[in-house]
Amino acid sequence: MSSRALRRLKGKQRGQEALDLGDLVPGEGPEPVEQAADVEEEEEELEEAVLQPVKSSIRKAKKNKKNLSNIYELICDAENDAEKATTDEDTVKPEEQNGDESKEKSDSGETEKRDAQPETGAAKSEDKASKKKKKKKKKKNSTGDKQEGAGEDIDALLETIEQSNGLTLQSEGCGASDNRPVLYVEHRNLNPETELKRYFGARAVLGDQRPRQRQRQFHRSTWMTIPKDTWPRFSRPGISMTLLESRDGLQYFTFEHSRDYQQIQFKFLDSVESMDPNNILALLQMNPYHIDSLLQLSDVCRIQEDQEMARDLIERALYSFECAFHPVCSLTSGTSRLDYLRPENRAFYLAVYKHMMFLERRGCPRTALEYCRLILSLDPDSDPLCMLLLIDFLSLRSREYNFLLRLYQDWEVHRNLSQLPNFAFSVALSHFHLSQEDQTESEQRERLKDKADLLLQNALIMFPGVLMPLLDLCTVQPDAAVSSHDFFGPRSQLGQSPALAELMSLYVGRTHTLWREGGVLLWLEECVREVLRRVDTKDPLVEDCQNKRKQRYQSAPLNIHRHVILSEIKEATSTLPLEVTTQSVMGFDPLPPLDSVASYTRPERQSVGASNESTLSLFFRSLLPNFNLQGEPMPQDDLEVAQAGRELNQEVNRLMVAMRDMLANIQFQEPPRDDNPDRDEGEWD
Repeated sequence: MSSRALRRLKGKQRGQEALDLGDLVPGEGPEPVEQAADVEEEEEELEEAVLQPVKSSIRKAKKNKKNLSNIYELICDAENDAEKATTDEDTVKPEEQNGDESKEKSDSGETEKRDAQPETGAAKSEDKASKKKKKKKKKKNSTGDKQEGAGEDIDALLETIEQSNGLTLQSEGCGASDNRPVLYVEHRNLNPETELKRYFGARAVLGDQRPRQRQRQFHRSTWMTIPKDTWPRFSRPGISMTLLESRDGLQYFTFEHSRDYQQIQFKFLDSVESMDPNNILALLQMNPYHIDSLLQLSDVCRIQEDQEMARDLIERALYSFECAFHPVCSLTSGTSRLDYLRPENRAFYLAVYKHMMFLERRGCPRTALEYCRLILSLDPDSDPLCMLLLIDFLSLRSREYNFLLRLYQDWEVHRNLSQLPNFAFSVALSHFHLSQEDQTESEQRERLKDKADLLLQNALIMFPGVLMPLLDLCTVQPDAAVSSHDFFGPRSQLGQSPALAELMSLYVGRTHTLWREGGVLLWLEECVREVLRRVDTKDPLVEDCQNKRKQRYQSAPLNIHRHVILSEIKEATSTLPLEVTTQSVMGFDPLPPLDSVASYTRPERQSVGASNESTLSLFFRSLLPNFNLQGEPMPQDDLEVAQAGRELNQEVNRLMVAMRDMLANIQFQEPPRDDNPDRDEGEWD
C-alpha cells in the first residue's frame, strides 16, 4: 500500500501532518528508535486492516489457485529473489524485513548522533531537524516503493481471481444453473464466422478479408450481417422502428413505412400479380433495399439453384432492417417484442427465418440456433412461425443438449411441450447423448441412460406412428415382430388425426439424419422391444396415450401450417389440409393472420370486365392488364387517359383483324410425293 493511501486512511493530507514540538527543541521528543517503532506499528495495523478482506477472498479462491499461507508470500516473491542475490540470509516475511530495516536505520541514526560535533542550540536543532527529515523521507520512499509494488500485485491477483471465477461461472452457465434467460442471445454467436473459426481456424475463414474491410464504404456497425462492397450504396429506404409501449419490463416495437415506401410497396404488389420476375427485378434496380422485393427475388434465385445470390439478397434485407432499429431495441436481452399481426413486422420475421435456414444448410447449426432463439424471443407467447418445432433439431445438431433440457424444464409447465412429437423424442435423444460423453461420471451416466430409455419408450407409446416412417428414411429394415405388430403396423398410421400426422411427418422428415448413427439405432431397437413388451402386458400408459391422441390434435393452428410451408419438407407439405393448399401462398407473406392490423391499405384497382371475350382477347389482356378491350366509358375527369385508351383500342382492333386474316390465309403444304417411275425399287434393299 502506498504512503498516499496510508495518509488517506489516517485522514490526513500531504503537508498537514501534526507537528511535534520535540522536533524543534533539542534533546526532547521521541527517540528515532521509538519513532520508527511507532510508525512501524501504525503501518502494520493499517496494512492488517486493509489486507484482511483480501485475505478472506484469497481463502475463498483456494479451490482455483494454489494454497498460500498468507497474502504476503505472493507479494514478496520478487523482493525475496532480489534479496537472495545480495545477501545470504533466508527469505523472511515483510513484517520482519521492515522491522530489521527500521532497527538498522535507528542504529545508524544513533551512531551519527554520537559522532556529531557539539554546536550551538539553533544550529544543532536545525541540523537535527534536517537529518531527521532526510531520514524520514528516505524511509518513506523505501516503504512507499514496497507498498506500491504490493498494491500492484494485489490488484493483479484480484483481477486473476475474478477472471478465474468468471470462467468458472461461464462454464457452469451452459447447464441448467445459468441465471440468464433461457432465450438469451449472444451477439458474437450471431456471426457465422465465430462458429467457422472454431471448426477451421481464423486464418482459413478470414483469409484476405481484413485489408478489404478497411476500405469498405459502410461505416455502420451491425450484428446480424456484414455489408459487402458489391452491394449498392445504402440509403434510407423509408423504414423506421417505433417504440409503441413499455409494459411489465417488455418493450413493444413496430416497423413503419414512409409514404414513398408505401408507393414502392404498391408497385411491388402489381409486379407480383403480373407473375413476371423481371418486373420485380426492375423495381429492385430502382430501389435496391426494398424488403419484400429482396425476399421474393431470393425465392426465385433459390428455385433456380442460385444459392449464393439468394443468400446475398436476404443478408441485404437484414442489413436494411438493422439500420432502422430503434436505439432502445436490444436483440440480446429478450425483452423486445414485435407483433406479427402488423404486415410491416412480418418481413423481419421472414428475413431472419430465411437467413437462419441458409446458415443451417451452410453448416453453422450453432449460429442458426442463436437466430432461432432470436425469432422465438420476439413473440414467445403466440410463436407465429412456430419455432418450437425447429429449436430442438438445431439444438441437437449443435450439441447444445443442456440448453434443450433447460428449455424443456422451464416451459413444460405452461406450454406442455411433451405433447409435441419433436420434443418427446429430442429430449430423450439429448439424455442419451449426454450419457455417452466421456467427461460424464459413471453413476451419472447410468442415471442419464435410464432416463433416456424411459423417455424414449414413453415417446414411442404416445406417438407410435413415428417409428415406421423413421426407419424407412433411415433405410433400416424393421424386424418382422415389429412390422407385423398392430401397435406399430399400418393401423397405427391410419387411425391418427391429420394434425398429428402433419406434426409427425414434419419431425421425421427433418430429423431422420440424427437417428442414423449406429449407437442410436441400437438404442432405438432396445427401446422398441421394451415397448412391445409393455404393450403386450397391458401397461396402463398405453391406453392413456391412446385416449389423449383421440381427444387432442383435432386441428392444427395456422402457425403450424405456416411453418410447414416455410420448411419445404415434402413429407410434411403432403399432409397439409385442403383449405391451405387451395389458396394462393405468397413467399413474402405466407398465410397472413386473419386478424391482421394494417396501418395503410392498398388503393383498389379499376375492375375490368372480362365477359364474352375470346381466347385471343384474353391473350392481349395478359399482355396489357390495364387495357379495356370492350371500350367501356372512362371517367369524365380524365379525358387524356380516355383518349389514349380509345386510340389503343383501335390499334389493337386493327391488329386483331390482321391476325384473323393471316390465320385464315394460312395453307398447309402436303409432303412431296415420290412420283419418279424410274426409281429402282431395290435401291434401298
